[in-house]
Amino acid sequence: MKQQWSREQASVWSQQQGWICGFNYLPRTAVNWTELWQRETFDAPTIDQELGWAHEAGYNQLRINLPFIVWQDDRDGLLARIDEFLAIAARHQIKVMLTLMDDCGFSGDEPFLGPQKAPEPGKHNSQAAASPGRDVVCNRDMWPEVERYVRDIVRYFRTDERIAIWDLYNEPGNRGTFASGLEEVSYDEKLEVFALELMQKAFVWARDEDPLQPLTVCAWHFSQDPDEPENEFFTHPIDVEAAKLSDIISFHAYVATPKLLQALRFWQKFD
Repeated sequence: MKQQWSREQASVWSQQQGWICGFNYLPRTAVNWTELWQRETFDAPTIDQELGWAHEAGYNQLRINLPFIVWQDDRDGLLARIDEFLAIAARHQIKVMLTLMDDCGFSGDEPFLGPQKAPEPGKHNSQAAASPGRDVVCNRDMWPEVERYVRDIVRYFRTDERIAIWDLYNEPGNRGTFASGLEEVSYDEKLEVFALELMQKAFVWARDEDPLQPLTVCAWHFSQDPDEPENEFFTHPIDVEAAKLSDIISFHAYVATPKLLQALRFWQKFD
């Protein structure tokens, strides 16, 4: 099995990237990533237009999620659409961070194929669909299928220079909801237990496919408390394990600049 990157490898990679200016991406014609990636609703013209705008604004990288259920239903079609998406992004000089799994099913529904529900006005990510979904994450009997998915996607694109980073699992364990633009996290202890184990296995599966790109999972349990000491940031077991396993560290912090600078100082200790 391929080994985790050393700090020296991560440093060399970082120096080669230059200044990364990126964004999370979902086109205006899709309510979630299931709708984006399905055959009937994949909207290449809109994606091309919007990534053109992004390039003009100075962006050079984006992050986007993939849906396990679309892979199950239409594996070859999904791979072809990912390739088409990467080609569009490359035309606009934008590299892509592909995210394979995601627990943020803020719609409250398990992911489903076909027409998606309409967005709820005024609610951010109102129809966000998880991947593979809580029911699969909490059912170890389904994990061999998840393993096939992770390995298949990574193996297919493991040498593709249009991909900058593999984000294996967005915010594992997060079943929070959004209100007024701020995340309110409601903890699901069962999901967190399974998500931690599944995240660990995902690193093994992906690393075993020997991708050229670095692997990461974000730390995300970030307190909104302005008085929290810096040395207590990101101490949740999932965050600690994500940082230990990642080739390069990534984290999510929906906070104002002073708090974000504190978080950056916290991570600087890890080089």
